[in-house]
Amino acid sequence: MNETDIETKKGSSLKWLWLIVVAVLVVVVFMWWSGELGNVIGANNAYQAVFLTNDQVYFGKLSKADSQYPVLRDVYYLQVSQGLQPKGQDAPSTNINLVKLGGELHGPQDEMVINRNHILFYENLKSDSQIVTAIQQFKGEGQ
Repeated sequence: MNETDIETKKGSSLKWLWLIVVAVLVVVVFMWWSGELGNVIGANNAYQAVFLTNDQVYFGKLSKADSQYPVLRDVYYLQVSQGLQPKGQDAPSTNINLVKLGGELHGPQDEMVINRNHILFYENLKSDSQIVTAIQQFKGEGQ
């Protein structure tokens, strides 16, 4: 082999290397754009129900599920209250309200960082579930 052949092979190898680098960058950009890079659970950035070991359930968009501290954003929970004096019934009346995280006395941000050891399981919610419908109505999207 002469010098020209070696330089041609080096140039060809360099072109392949650049092609691979560009392909990897395209895949990374696509994953970032589609939300997969942040490890968002569910299709189309769907809502999840996250069941914790303290018997609480939170609803929101879960990301980083594989980390020790998954993150739940756009957080909601159910608040159950019973009437003090039911009228004409033996059982107390129960009201269930969907509450947006952030209005509590301690003023939390709308994000929960949860220790993975305290998550029993999570479920993807259907787009037509009662919870998702209530969240959309709360946000003014369901009208």
